[in-house]
Amino acid sequence: QGHEKPEFDFCPICTLPIQLPMTTHATLNVCCMKSVCDGCVVAAKKRGMFDCPFCRTPLPENAGDMLLMIQARVAKRDPEAIFFLGQHYFYGGQLGLHNDMQKAVELYKEALELGSVEALFNLGHWYAERVGVEVDVTKGIKFLNKAAMQGDA
Repeated sequence: QGHEKPEFDFCPICTLPIQLPMTTHATLNVCCMKSVCDGCVVAAKKRGMFDCPFCRTPLPENAGDMLLMIQARVAKRDPEAIFFLGQHYFYGGQLGLHNDMQKAVELYKEALELGSVEALFNLGHWYAERVGVEVDVTKGIKFLNKAAMQGDA
């Protein structure tokens, strides 16, 4: 149709598109912040590889280990990891983190500065709908339009 799917919609191992919904057809590995399709995960396990199929890092055993891996990626200024951590502050209750809208907004803005289209879309929605920030419909629509131009509808 003339449209291209964003890079994160493809498995980094087999390079095939990941079926929608991606959360049920792929696994996000916090060690490298890559979503690997279930087919590649199964193929790796058949070969006796029980670590991350992309970077071969041992998988976290608990929420504390997972949070440490995410924070290590955040310290390296990985926009996907920063956005992911912001989501956990937004929703709260996971990884031992509590709901903290101010921290979520800060992290989303940092991810936005580093090029995260997902953060751009979510901040646009939050500004337009007054979720955790002051209402600024103009700013919200501006962010949503930018996100749409970059492939996030």
